[in-house]
Amino acid sequence: MPTVKETFDMMASRFKPEKAAGVSVVIQYEISGEGGGTWNATVKDGKCAVASGAAASPSLTLTMSGQDWLDMLAGKLSGQMAFMSGK
Repeated sequence: MPTVKETFDMMASRFKPEKAAGVSVVIQYEISGEGGGTWNATVKDGKCAVASGAAASPSLTLTMSGQDWLDMLAGKLSGQMAFMSGK
């Protein structure tokens, strides 16, 4: 299983521009616990750029534990269930 940092390092290369047509958003990720940190992803003009650190003006901020983040990416936790249970 990858680390939290590795998932952000891979994010831009796994981006599917056809799934984000017309989208312009800045997402900030606040990941707590082991391996956690702050990252941001900017999706604009069919491209995704990921950087460590806080975004100047994020459109939304996603806050969750590192384990929940990894479980969500592995398909063990749905984003909807994470939201509904306050994770």
